[in-house]
Amino acid sequence: MTPSSPSPPADAAALQSEPSLLLRPSADRFHSRHDWLDSRHSFSFAGHDDPAWRGFGPLRVINEDHIAAGRGFGMHPHSDMEIVTVMLAGVLRHRDSLGHSAELRAGEVQRMSAGTGIVHSEVNGGADPCHLLQIWIEPSRRGIAPSYDQKAFTLGAGWTALVDPEGTDGALAIERPVRIWRGQPPLAPSLDLPGDPAAHGWIQVIAGSLAIRFDPRGPGQDRLQGEGQAQGEGQAQGEGQAQGEGQTVGDGRNRPIEGILRAGDGLGFAPPRAGRVASLRALEPGTDLLVFALR
Repeated sequence: MTPSSPSPPADAAALQSEPSLLLRPSADRFHSRHDWLDSRHSFSFAGHDDPAWRGFGPLRVINEDHIAAGRGFGMHPHSDMEIVTVMLAGVLRHRDSLGHSAELRAGEVQRMSAGTGIVHSEVNGGADPCHLLQIWIEPSRRGIAPSYDQKAFTLGAGWTALVDPEGTDGALAIERPVRIWRGQPPLAPSLDLPGDPAAHGWIQVIAGSLAIRFDPRGPGQDRLQGEGQAQGEGQAQGEGQAQGEGQTVGDGRNRPIEGILRAGDGLGFAPPRAGRVASLRALEPGTDLLVFALR
């Protein structure tokens, strides 16, 4: 929302009317609960299967896990998957068949290319519950050599690159042209999304809440202003207007859309012809999120 628009943004439901957007409310995520694990799954996982939610592009898993002290996942195998763990609180102890033994702490990110096969364990190594996001991404190539890396990141006021296929700006490199940024935006001003705002991507809110501004007109089309609009370029044509091609600026349905995302919510954006996530802004202190650029 710009300073010249004082009215508050609508709820997340406002975003559901836009066909270029895919909203995944926090409460709609799949839920697995054990005496030592409380896990929310944005996509099908661990016995939860819905054909409509088996991933988004190469993004296959976003799990938000809370793991009890001293408990965790014993040795288990993976293959042909890029696995990224973003540590949010506590300590996670990692051991694997490549000989790595490390502790992952809040603020650190781990990436593991499973490739031809790797076996590892993940156990809470602290005295308190730990909190993390684990992300699975399909690799560009199968059968690569397995590998492992982890790094601590210091977050600033803008976007911090966590994952990049070339390791740009100190990010961890994976076997897929996918980029992941983390941001903890201030309450003002609005922030543009990193990377190409018209590209396919995903937003995952970790904490707090934020207002998302989506412009269905796309770059270069905001000059259209109703009465100044040329005949045949989207002006109201009644029954002659193609369904799904966008309504006129004059009727208010082709103007930018705003909606609120809250902790745990996810939003996919895949503009088919036009439109872009124009900007976002935090609505409360401590807002924290990930942004994915997917290919």
